[in-house]
Amino acid sequence: MSWIVRISGILSAALVLIVLMPSLQSFPPAEAIRSTNFDGYLLLPDGVKNTVGNIEPSSFFFRRAPVFRNVEICSDYVDGDDVCDPNLVHIAITLDEEYLRGSISAVHSILRHALCPESIYFHFLVLDIRLESLVRSIFPMMRFKVYYFDEERVSGLISSSVRQALEHPLNYARNYLAGIVQPCVKRMIYLDSDLVVVDDIVKLWRTKLGSSTIGAPEYCHANFTKYFTDRFWSDGKLRSAFEKRSRSRRPCYFNTGVMVMDLDKWRRFSYTKKIESWMEIQKRAGRRIYELGSLPPFLLVFAGHVAPIEHRWNQHGLGGDNVKGSCRDLHPGAVSLLHWSGSGKPWVRLDSDRACPHDALWAPYDLYGPLSKPKSP
Repeated sequence: MSWIVRISGILSAALVLIVLMPSLQSFPPAEAIRSTNFDGYLLLPDGVKNTVGNIEPSSFFFRRAPVFRNVEICSDYVDGDDVCDPNLVHIAITLDEEYLRGSISAVHSILRHALCPESIYFHFLVLDIRLESLVRSIFPMMRFKVYYFDEERVSGLISSSVRQALEHPLNYARNYLAGIVQPCVKRMIYLDSDLVVVDDIVKLWRTKLGSSTIGAPEYCHANFTKYFTDRFWSDGKLRSAFEKRSRSRRPCYFNTGVMVMDLDKWRRFSYTKKIESWMEIQKRAGRRIYELGSLPPFLLVFAGHVAPIEHRWNQHGLGGDNVKGSCRDLHPGAVSLLHWSGSGKPWVRLDSDRACPHDALWAPYDLYGPLSKPKSP
């Protein structure tokens, strides 16, 4: 029976590739993307743990990524490393030991599919500043800045969740982006570490937010009530946060792993403090109002005031549920971004030979592997 299961998995992966073809066809063919060859094998920095099984850190490495030159004219209008250059596309991603492999793959996918990779400026939020040298070695031509995030800012506000990973301090760093990056950065795309982009990210960057502070794909068919406890819904004062809002526009679930953020409006209306106030209510004795990490405070502050973005920009849930990490299919429609939200991560499942069919779509962007150069043919 094992051969039947294996063939089924191959066929499923093939079907997914067919689904993705409309998105992938919008890019130059691989031959037209000029890049350098991989020319280095980069060990993890001293003190940074390898998180793949029980393998010693010295036996694993990151390969150096190609340097993409997808459109010649791009370099003509981007002013070096000036973060305030208005032509730049700003993207924020967290870097930590457990999800480092996913973050590197996400960056690789963005650069590979961007028509003007020179125009992208990455903002990395870290707890370990030593990761900066590794990123610079993997992406030597990439524009980026690393910011140390002080976990003490949120340690007293984080409550237990259904999954321990959701309690990690960096999971809350997105709440503080507007105050961390330079004031001249007025807009930001925030991305989780467990995704890959298969479209030109500038299309997402150009999202019109209107009067909203954030934009994200919304899922109004989802059961909104399940993200909050019975205590929350039975308290009229707390529940009114949504009831007042629904008179103008229905509050809907959205995933905070893919957001376009107007940082100017965020600063002007002090949204960090508003999110923190809900986290403080959650921490009070006997007042637990939600169970799922950093998401519910965002829903409480922004649901009903989110600029809608096409679902193609967050094909989420590929990591399965938050406990078992079961395999899931793509949502119907086009695909620009694949997101392994949930407990199952593609690098873990691939390494353990328990991959889901869609994990094969993440693998081409992986720059992590065993420390042994392939032999020349």
